[in-house]
Amino acid sequence: MEVTGRKGSSVQIGRVLITQEEIDSRVRELADQISADYAEKNPVLISLLKGGFIFLADLVRRMTIPHEVDFIAVRSYRDGFARSERIEIVNDLKRNVSDRDIIIIDGIVDTGHSLSFLGQMLEERRVRSLRVCALLDKPSCREIAVPVDYIGFKVPDVFVVGYGLDFMERYRNLAYIAELL
Repeated sequence: MEVTGRKGSSVQIGRVLITQEEIDSRVRELADQISADYAEKNPVLISLLKGGFIFLADLVRRMTIPHEVDFIAVRSYRDGFARSERIEIVNDLKRNVSDRDIIIIDGIVDTGHSLSFLGQMLEERRVRSLRVCALLDKPSCREIAVPVDYIGFKVPDVFVVGYGLDFMERYRNLAYIAELL
């Protein structure tokens, strides 16, 4: 599958980094761990839109504890590929999270700017506890140290798509994680 980028260059799906079966197995493990860690609690899972929504859906279907879900959208990319340090809220939470146990659900953590921004924002809203669950982690791209408590997979410093992650709103539907060339 080939797509023309904004500047006229062609991009296409490269190698598969993580298969659908590997994702399914790891999501089950993460759901079991979160369910054990929050056995006596009712956490609010906050999904970062849009990249985390498929991960969130599969994760909550496998969790065995009471929980609530909310969504937040932030923007940190320009022109598809270019990361920006400037973070802005595009769609804020719909509920009061004061004195609640929060788990941020993210599709991928790379520079750490978005999570750092959200962590500060949630601290200002006086949450009881805050943890992060990310399907993918790119530690080699980290510019700001942020804690990631639950990690699905570590990936190399390549642009990835699939399982909710996109390039210019394409490829979210892939059931696997692949490199974009």
